[in-house]
Amino acid sequence: MTEQTKTASRDENIKKIGEIIKDIDFTMMTTIDNEGELQSRPMSTQKTEFNGEVYFFTFDDTSKTDQISNNPRVNLAYADPDQQTYLSLKGTAEISKDRKKMEELWSPALRVWFPQGLETPGIILIKVRVDTAEYWDSPSSMISFAIAMVKSAVTGKSPDMGENETVEFN
Repeated sequence: MTEQTKTASRDENIKKIGEIIKDIDFTMMTTIDNEGELQSRPMSTQKTEFNGEVYFFTFDDTSKTDQISNNPRVNLAYADPDQQTYLSLKGTAEISKDRKKMEELWSPALRVWFPQGLETPGIILIKVRVDTAEYWDSPSSMISFAIAMVKSAVTGKSPDMGENETVEFN
């Protein structure tokens, strides 16, 4: 495989990851607490062109921000069972008060959580720089899935479960 082919493939995978994120609003963000235990919670991904970074609005005085300050390693798990699409992002999180980025990402729907908009006291961003992404994109209909399973049973070969790719960002 040539370097140009590798780059195109990586670029295509990054585009695919962006498409998956765009279509799934909520992710489960997993952080590591002070005892070394994993803790997950749903977070709404802010819509932006995916370039290896993902953003979330939150407040500055939460357990997740404390955990990120102590150990910035996080995992983001996306799932769309109806489309048989799944994505896991491993990365490094940081707390950001970048006003320009907040203005870029702001949408009126966020007023549900932040009633004073960007003037809400304690509003911040969590920025996750993705190190590794892995996605699974299977046949989206149950009929396609069932056909693949029947074909597998008849032929004795493993079913084609769709795409599974791992993409390194470093």
